[in-house]
Amino acid sequence: MTNIRWLVDLLKDISDVPEYEAKIIAEKQLDNAEIEQILNRRRQGEPLSKILEEKGFYKYIFKTTSDVLDPRADSEILVESVSEFVPDTGGSIKILDIGTGSGCLLISTMMEYQNAVGVGIDKSEMALKIAQENAQAIAKDKNISFIYQDIICDNWAKGLGQFDIIISNPPYIKSIDIDGLDVAVKQYDPMLALDGGEDGLMFYRQLAETLMPITHEKTKIFFEIGQGQEADVTDLMQQNGFSLLATRKDYGNIIRVLVFERG
Repeated sequence: MTNIRWLVDLLKDISDVPEYEAKIIAEKQLDNAEIEQILNRRRQGEPLSKILEEKGFYKYIFKTTSDVLDPRADSEILVESVSEFVPDTGGSIKILDIGTGSGCLLISTMMEYQNAVGVGIDKSEMALKIAQENAQAIAKDKNISFIYQDIICDNWAKGLGQFDIIISNPPYIKSIDIDGLDVAVKQYDPMLALDGGEDGLMFYRQLAETLMPITHEKTKIFFEIGQGQEADVTDLMQQNGFSLLATRKDYGNIIRVLVFERG
């Protein structure tokens, strides 16, 4: 097995978490040439997850490529929030994931329920392909379907029916702030998953105005948001008939998840 301390020394100047990355690389049992190739790519700022095309999220390992946003630890708070507010009783649960990307949120949430039906939508055909592969690898016994759809369209939800749980981690970065992002994000994550428009609220605004027909009185809606967006997103939802039920903070003590219901 590759010497982890040797890898840590090589990674300490190019990674914020050299011990963690060294452990992952060592577990792959690669030869020196393969390791050197990985290190060269890391020196260019490419995330290890994109190089290895996999990332741990919640309880599972997901395939991730440049076509999907890397699963992030803070997003696990959303999955935990769903389980908190909608405990599994064994009954049928219908879940919608808007902007599913790699499918990490939908699949992880689905795995918490005995009898769930899941639908993931995205405007990227490549992302939907990755999501389908992840579903086959992690949740092949679950009833999950993926649909190509652009939600920036007033009739995007037509024919979907009503859902018990709606989750979404939409793009929420202001367009003007994209250039200032870390290289690992702006060069290796898809722009479709990052750019939230001029004020970062474009997708929340659209969702607030179009979600009502696919909800019922007990539907719970879970949004991941950017730092400092809680007031604006809450206001948008309240203007369209939804009330804020709860907020949840991420590991950095930042409000990261908003939970809504009708009323």
